[in-house]
Amino acid sequence: MPRTNPDGTRDYTYDTKYESTSAHRRERSERTLARRELAKEGKVSVGDGQDVDHIRPLSKGGTNAWSNLRVESAHDNRSFERNSDSSLKRNVSPTKGKK
Repeated sequence: MPRTNPDGTRDYTYDTKYESTSAHRRERSERTLARRELAKEGKVSVGDGQDVDHIRPLSKGGTNAWSNLRVESAHDNRSFERNSDSSLKRNVSPTKGKK
């Protein structure tokens, strides 16, 4: 989540500092490797609107093991809310599960 200044504008200096940390670079690399593995299997491709989702997020101790990966639409993967304890609150996508 981006940090904001007191006047409500986005604090881009914070983003730059965070993105250059070794932890962020490592997590980004792990996400990229997971997508490459699923691309080799033919489950995702460039521009298909699909995200590789970690069932247990890397930031919460998850891994790139096959049992922790799934393919979801970008909309469904990015449309959620969390409780204060970081557990999933609910999906806000009205189309989830519909065909």
